[in-house]
Amino acid sequence: MARLLDRFKEEIVPELMGELDITNMMAVPRLEKVVVSMGTGSPMQDKNRLPAAIKDLEKITGQKPQLRRAKRAVSNFKTRRGYEVGCRVTLRGKRMYEFVDRLFNAAIPRLRDFRGLNPRSFDGRGSYSMGIPDQSIFAEIDLADVTYNQGMNITFVTSGRNDTTARALLTRLGLPLRKTEEQAA
Repeated sequence: MARLLDRFKEEIVPELMGELDITNMMAVPRLEKVVVSMGTGSPMQDKNRLPAAIKDLEKITGQKPQLRRAKRAVSNFKTRRGYEVGCRVTLRGKRMYEFVDRLFNAAIPRLRDFRGLNPRSFDGRGSYSMGIPDQSIFAEIDLADVTYNQGMNITFVTSGRNDTTARALLTRLGLPLRKTEEQAA
């Protein structure tokens, strides 16, 4: 079983019940899914970029990515409707908790000049989104095989209805948020 999932059930749920004043264990906010996506841009500029992104995303998440197509044509980006412009993976269950554990404890600390993630990236409905500038921070990626430095977007969707409950859950899980001016004072 995933190490973070065990910790969530044994330690984090009772802590959140006390902090958020929740009496029912099933009402505690949970991590529902994690969506990892990579946009590669127009296939007209470089047709090898999307297969490389798919291969890297599959290594990182352990799941086959879904291809994403352009919804509309944008001449400035040299894309037409229907072009394959990216890929994404939706993680749930044990695989999600294993990915989150690796992300928070191994990958994010490898970012250069890392001082914490932006605490304002919550959407108001209990989800948090972040961007990673380079896929090579993950241990699964062999630096010798990297042909393109590719960033990715990661969205954590929680069952919390607002930012306060989502922040409480994600910080307990290990999300390294940067201290704001109000918290520092």
